[in-house]
Amino acid sequence: MNFRLFGPGLLALALPAWGSAPALQHPTALRLATGEAPPVIDGRLDDDAWRRAPAYERFAQFLPADKQPARWRTTVQVLVTDDALVFGIRAWDPEPGRIRAPLARRDQVKADQDFISILIDPVGHRRTAQYVRVSAAGAVEDGLFSAEEDSEDSAPDFDVDAATTLLPDGYSVELRWPLAALRFPHSGGAPWRVMIARNIPREERTLDVSAPALTKDALSFIAELQPLDGLGDLVEQVRERGFMALRPELTLRATRDASEADGTRRARKASLGAEFKWRPRADWVLDVTLNPDFSQVELDAPQLAGNTRFALSVPEKRPFFLESADVVGPTQADESGENRSLAAFYTRAITDPDWGLRATWRGAGAEATALHLRDAGGGPVLRAGAFATRSGVQPGGSQASFARGRVQVGGQGQFGLAGLASLRDFGAGMSTRVVGGDGVWRAGDSDQWRGHLLLSGTTLGLDEAGQVLRVGRERGHRAWLGWRYRDGDWVANVNVEEISPRFANDNGFVSQSAIRRASAFGYLRLGPRELAGVDMHESEPQLRLQETRTLADPRLGVAAGQVVDRLVQPGFWFSAARNTGVWGHVGLDSHRARSGGRLHPTRTLLLGAESNPGELLTYISAEVEWGRRLDVDADRVGPGTLGQLHAQLRTPLPGGWWLEYEQRFGLGWVDGPDGRRAFTDRNAQSLVVLHLSPRNSLRLIRQQTHFSRRDDPAAGLAAQNEVGRVLSLMLQHRVGLSRVVSVGLNRAREQQGAQRADEVFAKATLGY
Repeated sequence: MNFRLFGPGLLALALPAWGSAPALQHPTALRLATGEAPPVIDGRLDDDAWRRAPAYERFAQFLPADKQPARWRTTVQVLVTDDALVFGIRAWDPEPGRIRAPLARRDQVKADQDFISILIDPVGHRRTAQYVRVSAAGAVEDGLFSAEEDSEDSAPDFDVDAATTLLPDGYSVELRWPLAALRFPHSGGAPWRVMIARNIPREERTLDVSAPALTKDALSFIAELQPLDGLGDLVEQVRERGFMALRPELTLRATRDASEADGTRRARKASLGAEFKWRPRADWVLDVTLNPDFSQVELDAPQLAGNTRFALSVPEKRPFFLESADVVGPTQADESGENRSLAAFYTRAITDPDWGLRATWRGAGAEATALHLRDAGGGPVLRAGAFATRSGVQPGGSQASFARGRVQVGGQGQFGLAGLASLRDFGAGMSTRVVGGDGVWRAGDSDQWRGHLLLSGTTLGLDEAGQVLRVGRERGHRAWLGWRYRDGDWVANVNVEEISPRFANDNGFVSQSAIRRASAFGYLRLGPRELAGVDMHESEPQLRLQETRTLADPRLGVAAGQVVDRLVQPGFWFSAARNTGVWGHVGLDSHRARSGGRLHPTRTLLLGAESNPGELLTYISAEVEWGRRLDVDADRVGPGTLGQLHAQLRTPLPGGWWLEYEQRFGLGWVDGPDGRRAFTDRNAQSLVVLHLSPRNSLRLIRQQTHFSRRDDPAAGLAAQNEVGRVLSLMLQHRVGLSRVVSVGLNRAREQQGAQRADEVFAKATLGY
């Protein structure tokens, strides 16, 4: 044993509370007696209950190399009170001065910070886990982890209470997780499962986990969650217990809109809304929302959209839609980069609800959710084709309904089958209905099959000007089948899908139709090795293949069998110190911009890298692709470049304040036949956050988009110069989810200031 490695933590190894106890095989909880005072959540493990609670410390390394013992000691204790699980985690560190503990926004606890992550699966099937990540500074990130996609979604929030304390030899974490925030069946469920992970961001980023059997060969990060012992009859005692939560909110807003056509309009509005959540017993959750203010707290990250034919999706953060999000359906892109779930239910299609009702049920082998709401409208209506997506404006006063149920067959969710129904009724005889099903089959430790079949019928169409109109019922379908494989040597993802010409879903997201597509992405896992004197933690040669062909669409004049895109992309990826990843590929691709047009060969080279360089520059990511790129509107190929840059800096300030600065840039262009620039598409977003305390922050966002195109008579294109600017300033006081008060202003400018919108707002949300 290297005694210097453990430093001051060696003394703790001799403490009677742990040193004399036998090693625990699983994390084990201590039930507090009725009436016994629970610990105060202050980050200090000095309450009497912690001296009696058994400690689990069988941690193993997962990153950078799995199957290795943990370098530094971490212990986990769990207490059970009348209404919560309380976790106490002690993280020893031989270099406590290097612990990275900056103040951060909620859901921004990332790999550049020291943190503890707790994953809980109260259903016990290791299909989905709720997680909470607590940084050494007490910042919180939470959400859901899905085994099907092997990915996390930080949109859902849980009403947890967490605190940390920095110590001379490390830090400690206390987390109170209310039973009301956990989702488990009323009866017949499997034992609750947990895993604790510890992140240590040094030159060699290390991630230790409390499940020693977990390796990188597993299909998902939650494949080896362990039973949480010591709960006894907890579920039987609390399954009939009801929980209620009320969150009224008041929004005051003053606006001024100005344009050359309509002049200046001013308005003041006070809006009172509320969200009510009732869990009458363990397996049911009922949600009601009345007049919610769904205005954005964070602006969406800008996307380059000037040279694309298809609509772009944005993530969801509104609480009403995030209850039991795993029951609604998967929401993350798979490893091939394709998102298959948005066709079923895309919550951002719901623009401005007046009210909404929702019920969710969760059993040991099945679950279901259903919602119904009235939407004031104003959002987009999408009608997709093989080569472009047309967009119109939703009529106001629509009714939206969605329901999905899923059953599980076989141990640990080996086979799952779901059915869904969706209805959007716009009135005046215009509506869209979707029915279908999806399934997943885990054929073994290395294989997973997934797929869905959706059938649609709609009487809402768009005319040439983008106005909605009633049409005769149009029917369509969407089918997808995907295979995912992972073992110690290979990873593969294969997908096939077909989307008929008239498939539509106005509660979903459909950016392309009338196509048949096959794609494959795989790589060989070469493991650690040295290249040019650099130690690589992981290295992978990769290959991506894809071909998309049209289905016959006589209405749009599209013949069957045309190649829309053909991708052949051999590439690589490797990781190294400081959480650095480097990737690239050669694009031996072909693209067709319009029906009957030429299939253009595009030859590009893409290189990208990301890293957590240090305590000041905490994150940087850059990607650039250059070569012969497609100019979609001009239907030709020319020399061009597409690049993205994302950097984040954090620095402490006097008085315990922290300054966070985040910068994003995007830039793309293609040159014309004469060598001059045909178009330029650029965006930038600057975000500055002054953290005054863990509860108080001042945030500034400045965002700009600019698309310009040179006049091109040969291609029949007029000059374009589209500019958009947004400025947002907000002061916020936040105590968990129960109390949030925000005041600020937003300013938006479009088309060189010809259209202007200014808003001053104050919003208060209180939880009971």
